Amino acid sequence: MSNDESNPTIDKIAKLAIVIPCYNEEEVLPITAPMFLEKLNLLISSKKIANDSYILFVNDGSKDKTWEIISELADSDNHYKGIALSRNRGHQNALLAGLMEAKLDCDITISIDCDGQDDINAMDEMIKEYYSGADIVYGVRSNRSSDSFFKRASAQSYYRILNKMGVEVIYNHADYRLTSKRVLDELANFKEVNLYLRGMFALVGFKSTSVYYERRERKAGKSHYPIRKMLGLAIDGVTSFSIQPIRFITGLGVFMALFSFLLIIYALVSFVLGNVVHGWASSIISVLMIGGIQLISLGVIGEYVGKIYLETKDRPRYIISDKTDDKKDK
Repeated sequence: MSNDESNPTIDKIAKLAIVIPCYNEEEVLPITAPMFLEKLNLLISSKKIANDSYILFVNDGSKDKTWEIISELADSDNHYKGIALSRNRGHQNALLAGLMEAKLDCDITISIDCDGQDDINAMDEMIKEYYSGADIVYGVRSNRSSDSFFKRASAQSYYRILNKMGVEVIYNHADYRLTSKRVLDELANFKEVNLYLRGMFALVGFKSTSVYYERRERKAGKSHYPIRKMLGLAIDGVTSFSIQPIRFITGLGVFMALFSFLLIIYALVSFVLGNVVHGWASSIISVLMIGGIQLISLGVIGEYVGKIYLETKDRPRYIISDKTDDKKDK
């Protein structure tokens, strides 16, 4: 079958799973869940996706009534499904769990946050790009006018640093993306525990493109990504995909060795000239500077050693404790 002349020819209608990680979302979930369902039904009625497409909520060990709400939604409509992790594992692990679960019976997935900030109407263009041959379609913010100056400046600096470090990421893209089943099949071969999915999808390869949209304010509740978590994600992005920080330390070590050599010459000359007391300030400054650099360097190296330690344990990245489908089968 085919759509109008502006749309590509569709040989087979794809089955879609909209994957939505949730953590303590009892305030916003009752608002956004009907929005997602309405969008899914519109996509189905326009024959862009298969009738058995669905919305998959992933409860990431929430401490509120998020799982109860997901269970009630699944009972109210077959297009709602849910899985619950045994404990809180973080956004990236929860998202991976949903994607791996969805790839078992779906042709494509679209991952999106629960808060309603991402424009769900961009899904139409994502699906269109998929039928045109793209295996990955990135949802990219067209601007950051709604952000504070600090958040906008820090985000721009973050992407620049990643690019300088050799990490391949899409500017202003978070985790709103469409992926095909074959991409997820290949992603399943990536076994690392320290997840940074934005970089991992770029490593998988295949044809990709971007769709641009404007991000809105959160519908309800509060963000679960404070500065501490954002900084942790940034560190994971760098240390999981680049060894440039260690190379920088090596270069800095060479520079400091040369600088120290010059200080030795200065100290010897001062000793010969009898100006040993005169150099007290420069000695203290050099000791403090070198000591600070050494501590920073040890911290960076320790970050890499810690990641190696976690990877060698080979622990599961998530454990699914409940599924709404299991309750329906009983």
